[in-house]
Amino acid sequence: MILIKLLLAHLIGDFYLQPTKWVKENEKKKLKSPKLYFHILIHVAATTIMLWDISLWYIILIIGVSHFIIDALKLSLQKKKTKRKLFFIDQLLHILIIFGCYLFISNDISEFQFNINENQLLLITCLLFLTIPVSIIMKTIFLKWNISELTKNNESLQDAGKYIGILERVLVFIFIVSEHWEAVGFLITAKSVFRFGDLKESKTRQLTEYILIGTLISFGIAIVTGIIYTVLIS
Repeated sequence: MILIKLLLAHLIGDFYLQPTKWVKENEKKKLKSPKLYFHILIHVAATTIMLWDISLWYIILIIGVSHFIIDALKLSLQKKKTKRKLFFIDQLLHILIIFGCYLFISNDISEFQFNINENQLLLITCLLFLTIPVSIIMKTIFLKWNISELTKNNESLQDAGKYIGILERVLVFIFIVSEHWEAVGFLITAKSVFRFGDLKESKTRQLTEYILIGTLISFGIAIVTGIIYTVLIS
């Protein structure tokens, strides 16, 4: 329960309560950016609310200080070529700190009980993960290629691809946890039909590969998340 609360606080603080303009300002001003310190305060507040136990003040302090150190190092070392790798290293270090804190306290305290049970909290965490966090992860993966160059002549609604991806991942997750794998196959087929026009009209192999890679990664993450959830609650 505590581990899920800490992970949920991280998702909320790092992906939902950190606007894109804050990220850009932090990358530009680095340690001189006030938004960096606001971001850390939000993380501390989110962790405090999720734990809701004053006796765990040292865990909140460890997570807050370590988050600042990791983010500060990332901003100091980050360059255009290393931005993609440092993003994943940054997230991995945050997760490792959270796991370390959980292992340290898991055998020493009685957990505070919310009105929602552990399975419901895990469900919320998985659904939140499949929305904005996965969108940012996929965007970071594609930093390796110049996607804007490939799609510059393709007219589409602003952020339409992001919201379509979020909806498809949530649907895949729901189908898996409700044991309707056939619906996942139907969704993949339906998207393939709609995407057929883009693939057919595409004059470059690179754009075709971009569409296929994006689709496979999006569905793959949703499927793996659904499987992990069903295993954990069984």
